[in-house]
Amino acid sequence: MTGEKKKKKRLNRSILLAKKIIIKDGGTRQGIGEPSVYHAVVVIFLEFFAWGLLTTPMLTVLHQTFPKHTFLMNGLIHGVKGLLSFLSAPLIGALSDVWGRKSFLLLTVFFTCAPIPLLKISPWWYFAVISMSGVFAVTFSVIFAYVADITQEHERSTAYGLSLRKVGQDSTVLLICITVFLSYLPEAGQYSSFFLYLRQVIGFTSETVAAFIGVVGILSILAQTVVLGILMRSIGNKNTILLGLGFQILQLAWYGFGSQQWMMWAAGAVAAMSSITFPAISAVVSRNADPDQQGVVQGMVTGIRGLCNGLGPALYGFVFYLFHVELNEMADEDPGSKSLKPNMANPSDERSIIPGPPFLFGACSVLLSLLVALFIPEHSSLTMRSGVHKKHSNGAQSHALLPPTHLPEGKEPLLDDSSV
Repeated sequence: MTGEKKKKKRLNRSILLAKKIIIKDGGTRQGIGEPSVYHAVVVIFLEFFAWGLLTTPMLTVLHQTFPKHTFLMNGLIHGVKGLLSFLSAPLIGALSDVWGRKSFLLLTVFFTCAPIPLLKISPWWYFAVISMSGVFAVTFSVIFAYVADITQEHERSTAYGLSLRKVGQDSTVLLICITVFLSYLPEAGQYSSFFLYLRQVIGFTSETVAAFIGVVGILSILAQTVVLGILMRSIGNKNTILLGLGFQILQLAWYGFGSQQWMMWAAGAVAAMSSITFPAISAVVSRNADPDQQGVVQGMVTGIRGLCNGLGPALYGFVFYLFHVELNEMADEDPGSKSLKPNMANPSDERSIIPGPPFLFGACSVLLSLLVALFIPEHSSLTMRSGVHKKHSNGAQSHALLPPTHLPEGKEPLLDDSSV
């Protein structure tokens, strides 16, 4: 009896959500063309391309603004932004479930890119705004929900590569969230400081750093599209996650112990392969949520990543600070120089200038994540849940308040407001 009440309640909730969207849109479709994963790809590409162009200038401005505590301030700035993202991501995702993806996608992209012009106007305003922009800078929360809306379940892993509410109740989702936290914590810290690391310790020039970003980015695209799809079909979702975590452990350990440029290039190739982890995890999470709850669930996962974006850079920055690693005349760097000498509180201790411990800590954290991921069931209640949900969907269609229409294959009835 209780089960029937829950089914009826879920059905009524879906119908009410459909009513809200139809009333808000006046029954008409917004945007141009049909919803597509490639819309999400274009948005993410342009957003990250804009920030990628600022990598080298931002490092220079950061050092000029905070010459004595560059790594520490870098960690604090990204830390505040990440913590704000952690708090706001679930709310943004839930609101996008009700009011549609398009408006919130525009909102998140705007606030993510809003600090960019301030880099030229005022460095202090730039770093202040980039910290506070974390409240709305949760594009992935909306993007992943949008992708879940327009793709079939078996297509989501590849789609996520191109682009909790029940954490305590569902052991599978709980394990996934712990896996995300332990694996993304070192990744977030690495993103905030790795390019400084390449120039500071390994001796990369600005041109070499740019080439490194481009090559690893291209390899990551191949890994998340071609390789990920093959792995998901051949070895399954869980084994794909485990394989990606294994690559991440190798990559972080290599960064920690490596001291030659060729080692960084090799580790970068491994890092590209490790990028398959999160798309595979996102596909699992999406299958554990109802269609009208995709934004909430993906918002929770994005929130965990936001928490890592806050803790990771702060932790890495603190470790860099403990080991007395700072920049020395980065702005006046000779393009032909082979290496840069860091500031050292104790120059006699050569090991103190090697910021390997943060990366080695990251490898240990991912190792724990791998151990947790081993307990994720290969065939869990997710599949059963999917089958039950299909029955609910069929029931909802038979009780629809609108005249029946024939929808294109792979398209959800609640998607009318999700076109971009």
